[in-house]
Amino acid sequence: MTRAAGLRLGLATALLLLVADQASKWWILEGLDLPDLRNVALFQAGPFGLDLTMVWNRGATFGLLSGDGPLNHVILAVLAAAIAGFLLRWLAKAETRMVAVALGAVIGGAIGNVIDRLRFGAVVDFIRAHALGWDWYVFNIADAGIVCGVVALLADAVLRKPTQP
Repeated sequence: MTRAAGLRLGLATALLLLVADQASKWWILEGLDLPDLRNVALFQAGPFGLDLTMVWNRGATFGLLSGDGPLNHVILAVLAAAIAGFLLRWLAKAETRMVAVALGAVIGGAIGNVIDRLRFGAVVDFIRAHALGWDWYVFNIADAGIVCGVVALLADAVLRKPTQP
């Protein structure tokens, strides 16, 4: 795969994820008005369930580093943007399609959450999965893209055979 092809594939993935993320957040806030509803049960199948639950995440991943300081959201947005910039440089050198798509997913997700922090001072989280009495963190499309991208990058690092010099 050429560098240009990897860059195009990764950027297309980032754009697709970013559009899906921002469209879903618009619908959650404006179409469904989840901030007023607070919770909408989507389905429950025995001990497994999926809900839409409104959460304003003022922290980083899983709510870490949350705070109400006037610059907290700006600092986290700048940090995420810097990470996205680093990942763009990596994307320009991606050697496989999987790495390009994975990096694109992480970049698109990071940018989606940066947009939220700058617009709202917090990230819009709304997907809540629960099973067998366990509750996972409430997340969004951007978070899902970031997690899937990181898992794919880890799988690539562990499973890809090294190239011969």
